[in-house]
Amino acid sequence: MSPQLDVNAISKHFLARAKQKASVKMAVVHPCSRDSLQGAIDAANAGLIEPIFIAPTAKITAIAAEAGIDLSIYTLIDVPHSHAAAAKAAELAREGKVEALMKGSLHTDELMSAVLKRENGLRSERRISHVFVMATANYHKTFFITDAAININPDLLTKRDIVQNAIDLFAAISENESIPKVAILAAVESVNPEMQSTVDAACLCKMADRGQIQGGILDGPLAYDNAISKEAADIKGIKSLVAGDADIFLAPDLESANMLAKQLILLADASSAGVIVGAKVPIVLTSRSDDAESRLASCAIVALMADAKKRGLLTFSK
Repeated sequence: MSPQLDVNAISKHFLARAKQKASVKMAVVHPCSRDSLQGAIDAANAGLIEPIFIAPTAKITAIAAEAGIDLSIYTLIDVPHSHAAAAKAAELAREGKVEALMKGSLHTDELMSAVLKRENGLRSERRISHVFVMATANYHKTFFITDAAININPDLLTKRDIVQNAIDLFAAISENESIPKVAILAAVESVNPEMQSTVDAACLCKMADRGQIQGGILDGPLAYDNAISKEAADIKGIKSLVAGDADIFLAPDLESANMLAKQLILLADASSAGVIVGAKVPIVLTSRSDDAESRLASCAIVALMADAKKRGLLTFSK
């Protein structure tokens, strides 16, 4: 049985490290709800970000007044609606005036549409993907789940980018040079041509052997019990460096990743931070159900990413 992890200590640890870095200039896109606005203010008060709020002035000032928030000390850019807010945020990122973006109360599709427009120049050679950075008392270390928000049904080459993005994020926010272990999840642990996820898993492992994926140790297909528990893998005779010690869990598709992450949050009291990687600037992707701790942790991750980018450690940001 793995020793229990102090989940609160993990969040505090990320925050403590991020506070040692320079604050990040961040465009906060259409924070026209109390929670999305308060989350950005909390991150600013913690010294993690320097927010630039992009929203209809009348709407955001009314929300701030109701919440007792003083916006006078912050930069506020007036736009007519959420689409315009997303476009303006992408423009600021393209011009190098902000280092990161934060989703407010607009739809994810609205924000990502602006980010993905080729003329905005925010795309890299990689596919963009989402990573949950998570911790639960039932697992012995922090771990990633990907992709839970962007790529609905990724093909093999998209999965390659999703894995590489997660590996690079791991390297960017880790304190040591340990090599992350990647569990490629499926319903079974053997390759079955009728289950595309198992075929993709085998291909990804061979791609890592050939240097098409770098910086990680991959194994799969692995059913979730084998990936999370070495004892379960041993019972099935699976010899694996990854089983029971994975740092990154690659799900077969968005639906399975999203359900897995939310089950852990709601049923296993997992803490989480959500970021989008693979673009030339990191993006905090918040949900309306995220608590204050999750929003702060997401900003802390982005602060560590921004610092890593300055040191040339984020390859997809070049």
